[in-house]
Formats: sequence, C-alpha cells, structure tokens
Amino acid sequence: MDNVLAVILGGGQGTRLYPLTFERSKPAVPLGGKYRLIDIPVSNCINSGIHKIYILSQFNSASLNRHIARTYRFSQFSSGFVDILAAEQTPDNPNWFQGTADAVRQNFRHIKDVTADTILILSGDHLYKMDYSKFIDYHYETGSDVTVSVTAVPAVEASEFGLLKIDETGQIVEFSEKPKGEALEAMRVNTETLGLKPEEAAARPFLASMGIYVFKQEVLEELLSGPNRIDFGREVIPHSIHNFKVSAYLFNGYWEDIGTIGAFFRANIELTDVLPRFNFFDSKRQIYTRPRFLPGTKIRNAEVHDSIISEGCIINESIIRRSVIGIRSRIETGSKLDHVLMMGADDYETLDQMKKNRDANQPNIGIGKHCEIRRAIIDKDARIGNNVKLLNEAGLQSAEGDFYVIRDGIIIIPKGATVPDGSVV
Repeated sequence: MDNVLAVILGGGQGTRLYPLTFERSKPAVPLGGKYRLIDIPVSNCINSGIHKIYILSQFNSASLNRHIARTYRFSQFSSGFVDILAAEQTPDNPNWFQGTADAVRQNFRHIKDVTADTILILSGDHLYKMDYSKFIDYHYETGSDVTVSVTAVPAVEASEFGLLKIDETGQIVEFSEKPKGEALEAMRVNTETLGLKPEEAAARPFLASMGIYVFKQEVLEELLSGPNRIDFGREVIPHSIHNFKVSAYLFNGYWEDIGTIGAFFRANIELTDVLPRFNFFDSKRQIYTRPRFLPGTKIRNAEVHDSIISEGCIINESIIRRSVIGIRSRIETGSKLDHVLMMGADDYETLDQMKKNRDANQPNIGIGKHCEIRRAIIDKDARIGNNVKLLNEAGLQSAEGDFYVIRDGIIIIPKGATVPDGSVV
C-alpha cells in the first residue's frame, strides 16, 4: 500500500443535508454521537494500510480543517499524512471545482508530488467498512487500468444509482446513470459472476457504482486531460470503459450513501439496533476520531432504552428511547426523547454562564425540563427551553420556521439555535 494515494472528495455545497451543512462541509457533519463523516473513509484507509491521504474540500472548510488537524497526526518518522487541499484559484485555472473529476484535475500537481502509482478515489459522505487492500489487490490481479467498486442492488432501488453492466470476465462494458423502464432492464446482469450465491444474485441483479475507484496514475491523468470531463460518474467512467480496461469489484457489505437528511437520520438511529448493520464495536477495524478528555456520562434517575450515550453527558430524570446522544449533552428533568439524534455541545457552560442565561431569560445549551421530542435532529450547541414539544404531529415533510427546519419529515434544530420555553412544532 506504500504506492497508493487516497483522494477523498469532500463533496459540493451539501444542500440535501441542509441545515447541517449551513456552517460546515459534508465530511465535517457529526455522526454517531462522537465522530464525523470524514472519519469513516480515513479510518478505512488507515485500517487498510493506506497512510497517504488527501481530502479535497471547497465549501465551509474551517470545521473540517480543525478536525483533521486535531485528529490525524502520523509519526514524524513516517511518510504518512492526512492533508486537506482546499479549492484555490491559480493563474492556470481561475475557477472553483466544477465537479468531482474537476476537483482532482485541479489538484493533480499535488497528487504527482506524492510517490504513488495507484490513486484511490473515495467519497466523504458514505457509511461503510471496507478493506481497500483487497480492492486494490483485485485491481492489480486483473491488470485493470480502472477498477470500480460496485454493490448489488434489487430492482426496486436500482433506478436511484448509476448502473454498470459487465461481461463474463467482470470487465465493465456499459454505464447508465439512473436508468428507468426498458433502459433499466437492459442493465440487468448475472451477479453470480462476481461471487454472489444464486439466491442473492436473483434478488439483486443490478450493479450500482459506489463512487469508489482505483486508477493507475498515468491513466487517471490521461482521462482528466479532457476539459469537459468534470464528473467521474457522468463523464470519466463512461469514457474510460471504451478506451481502457475497466473492471468491477463487488463489495458485499453494508454501505449507505447518507447524502440526504432522511438517509443520515436513519443511518444514525440504526446504530442503536441490537445488531446494527454498521458496527462501531469492532476492535480489529475501529473508527478513529479526535481524542477528547471527557468525564464519564452522569445519569441520574433516568430511563434509557436502546440508545447510545456518548461521554461527558449529564442526564437528569429523563426517558430516552432509540436515540443517539452526543458528547457533552445535557438533558433536564422530565424530558422524553424518542428517535432523536442529539449532536451535543462543543464546550460545557459554567455556573456563571448558566446564571447569565437565567438573567437573560435564555435556555442553557442542551434540552430543558419537561420537553417532548420525537424524530428530530438537535445540532450542536442548540438551546431547548422548558416545556418544548418537537413532534411534527401534522406530519409535514418539508417546512421552515424561526428556529427549526423540517426535511423528510424530520425536525432539525440548527447549530446554535434557541428554542424558547413552551414552543411547539
């Protein structure tokens, strides 16, 4: 893996994850109580023996920069690094990133400075565990110029993905972006050829691109030489199929594209399952994040059912069900949380600060007394007053108010927002 460079794409403005991306880039969005989305691909790289990592970022990079700088520091005697390459205007190119491939093209001079003949392209907003060394070994064994990681999907989901068609050797011969009808049926393949059992192959006869690619460096450079090839899925991969050897590598594990509020919320709440599909409790392939020196969580006369409680929390006489509670969260007496993702706080408030809050008639950071919250995301440093009800009993799929946003039927309290006492949503 010493000859492999990983390039993680930070994504665009992240409008589908708004308001979580209002002040931060997609890879910096908190996950699972104490992690960030970017921790997933970076940890996959480290666990796979890949220690040369670039992260390409363009929008709201400050939070991501801080997290990377505080988290990933290799030994000074190692050649490993995790560096962010932010979009920049140069005399040769005055434009910002126009797409995923264009982002890599604009930074190719940095890529060539690294001793690596193989380039691994990853996305910064997927949830999965993958041993990239097996993926890259397959790339070498097949003698491919490009290898695309694919997952087998059923017909009911297939039209939401870019689909690939393969021949009997596993080489990709056709690509179709979100086909429907007859075009969808034309992309049906026998997924047994990639190792699925007959019953699995029958249930999942389509191959969806995961947006994860391995390139020979010189092939990637040639593919990016075309100025109109700005996106890997739409232009680069279809072009490469007709000009290079492009193979499909089947990933048969859990993988979730969490680019929407609904998918993001579901992926977090599913972590509370008895046997979650994504397992953080894995000592062999652990997920790394910023080390914090926080006390153990203090729980006073509370009921907690099927939930994750991160470190440093204070929970008083509350009822919590199927929820993920982030670091430094404070939940006061009599509150009830059901299917809630609470991201926590960046710092603790002191007793003096709490007194000033009372004098100013402002809630403390956290959730106040006798609140009822269901199917909601509470972003960091939000202040929820007493007797607040966040229930969306009207069943709205999309709405916005003074201190909340509803997307995919889920109430979101943005970072740092204040919800006054007695508010009802």
